[in-house]
This record gives sequence, C-alpha cells and structure tokens, in this order.
Amino acid sequence: MTALLLIDVQRGFDDAAFWGRRNNPAAEANIKALLDAWQMRRDPIVLVHQDSVEPDSPLRPGQAGNDFTTELDGARADLVFGKEVNSAFIGDVDLDAWFERHGIDSFVLAGIQTNFCCETTARMGGNLGYDVTFALDATFTFDLAGPDGAVLSADELSRSTATNLHGGGFATVTSTARILG
Repeated sequence: MTALLLIDVQRGFDDAAFWGRRNNPAAEANIKALLDAWQMRRDPIVLVHQDSVEPDSPLRPGQAGNDFTTELDGARADLVFGKEVNSAFIGDVDLDAWFERHGIDSFVLAGIQTNFCCETTARMGGNLGYDVTFALDATFTFDLAGPDGAVLSADELSRSTATNLHGGGFATVTSTARILG
C-alpha cells in the first residue's frame, strides 16, 4: 500500500522576509492535486509539521505560521504529527512502526523544503527499505548561501536534491502528472 506523506506544508513558509526567494510557484497546486487523489481513493495520508525550536522561526508551535496551509484544509489525514528535526522518521510518532502496522511499504513524498526535510525523509525512507516516490514539482525551497558565501538558487538546490535521490537510489524522482497519470 502506498501512503501520501506531506511534509511541513505550513503557513510559516509564506514569510518571504524570513526565508528569501523561493522556487516552484506551482508546488501548492501540485500538493493539492496529490492530496485530492489520495482522498478520493481513500488511501493513507500522513501530514507532518515542523515544530521549530528556533526563537525567531515562523514555524514555532503556538503561532499561525505553524498551521498547515489552506491547501490542506479539510484533509482527511490518517496520521498527523510534529517533528523538531529534518526527518519525518524522527518525530512525535514512530513513522516506520506506523507504516509497518498499516501495511505501508511505499510512499509518495511532497512538501517543503525540497532539500531539507523532504530530501532527508526520502533518504531515510530509502535506507529503511521503502519504495519512495519523490514528487519534485510538489516541493519548493529557497535560495541558500554556502560556507563560502556563494548563494545557490532554489532551482539549483532542487536539481541537486533530484540528483542526490536518483543517483543514490533513495527514491524515484518524478512529477505530479506522472504519479497521477
């Protein structure tokens, strides 16, 4: 059985002053399309939210930025939980055990940020033996400066994630249309 795993689809990522320039303005529509398909088929849906411990983060619990975006309004989720680190496999719930109890051996992953929580969760899922499908166009990220001060664009970081996951055998990287087709 294949679950839909939506990572950190939260309002706090709309704060451009905090995060900077993002890529993939179609991500939310693609996330919604995946969610609608899973809901229609009554397949398992897992929603994970980042509970940041950083004092300045818009993703801290107890503030509006921690809430899910409107694309997830009315979602019929089978499991909802928080995490304080990048991987959804290290959170308030033992996701690996939950998947095992529910006969889930594969998942489609979408959400925010492509190169952090989404990539980390996909890598761990692949390492744990799951068949992971990474909906690249249903993720987005932000420009990021490296240790030398050089900035990689959000698009470059997304391409790097796709290459890492594909080249490392962690996940099948594809599009929402292919997943739904």
